[in-house]
Amino acid sequence: MAGREKALIVGVGGGLSASLARLFHKEGMAVALASRNPDRLSVLEAETRARVYGCDAQDPASVDALFTAVDDDLGVPDIVVYNASNRARGPVDELDPEAVRNAIMISCYGGFLVAQAAAKRMIPQGRGTIMLTGASASVKGYPNSSGFAMGKFGLRGLAQSLARELQPKNIHVGHFVIDGGIKVSDDDERTRARGDDGTLDPDAIAESYLHMHRQHRSSWTWEIELRPWVENF
Repeated sequence: MAGREKALIVGVGGGLSASLARLFHKEGMAVALASRNPDRLSVLEAETRARVYGCDAQDPASVDALFTAVDDDLGVPDIVVYNASNRARGPVDELDPEAVRNAIMISCYGGFLVAQAAAKRMIPQGRGTIMLTGASASVKGYPNSSGFAMGKFGLRGLAQSLARELQPKNIHVGHFVIDGGIKVSDDDERTRARGDDGTLDPDAIAESYLHMHRQHRSSWTWEIELRPWVENF
């Protein structure tokens, strides 16, 4: 795989992560996809000629095994995207503590494990890109969403800290605040209610990830906010 960029996406489903996989493949990258349910990725695997792996992002041994397998199959990734997330909704006095713990572990701790594994490989090479997917809750704590807000606030703090630590080592760290709903399909209920421009197009979001990855290191950013032009903020 010498001379060919390699991308690893952790937390792959049918939305943004699938758009990222398609775009990275279109750009000529070798693509690796990781999910707790890898069997559901067969169509995307064929479409992007990707390597597919099972991974529980909140389990250190599982993350370590993922990166070891990717090292053996493709080599050290040039870009690693953490896109896994979990929500715990409800009034604070009714929330299940175990559900909140799980949300924080997946949304935040899993991001740390994946970023740490990526950094261990990128630091010796002196290059690489690590991207973490946030949400509106990364900067705004909403009612009945304290579990999700804690996880996303923590992930943003991780990204900011890593950017200050790793960017001077030529490792680009980026965090994305996805402020709005992501379009699922033209027939999706939210899309119909809000109109074509009322939800974020996952392909357009993916273009912003690629743009950040391609930024010249003389003008890096650590965070990008994306929202529909009609979104209040």
